[in-house]
Amino acid sequence: MATHKSELTHIDSAGRPAMVDVSAKPVASRVAVASTQVRFPVAVAAALRGQGMRSAKGPVIDTAIIAGTMAVKRTHELIPFCHPLPIDGCRFAVDWRDVRTLAISCTVRTTHRTGVEMEALTGASVAALAVYDMCKALSHAIVIGPTRLTGKRGGKRDVGEVE
Repeated sequence: MATHKSELTHIDSAGRPAMVDVSAKPVASRVAVASTQVRFPVAVAAALRGQGMRSAKGPVIDTAIIAGTMAVKRTHELIPFCHPLPIDGCRFAVDWRDVRTLAISCTVRTTHRTGVEMEALTGASVAALAVYDMCKALSHAIVIGPTRLTGKRGGKRDVGEVE
């Protein structure tokens, strides 16, 4: 999935940071999928499963999905050169990958002139951070990552797999 461009898009001709002008781009259906993992100590993962994925702060997965969705909608407020976008859809998949690793996937859809890769990455990341926050009383040895774009469709080029 590694592709490299020879120039940065958020730098103007004077070498200053600049938001990309997307006004000439066509409106298109776009989707992006990002994933991350939350790795727990084995005993903490077992305790969470035994508690129905609830911590002292409440339902871990439900809270993570809500936090991730809120982050998707506010990505342009967090990442300086992201355009505010209408979000047509945002879905999370959260499943145990193995006995200690929780996999989080965020799929974001829009119909616009620019893609939603940053929204998907932000959603997955913040959902993982919410899991950490919900569970840190059990252990501070929880590890997040790797976080990556797993696919996108729409725009100039498609990358990876999109559901």
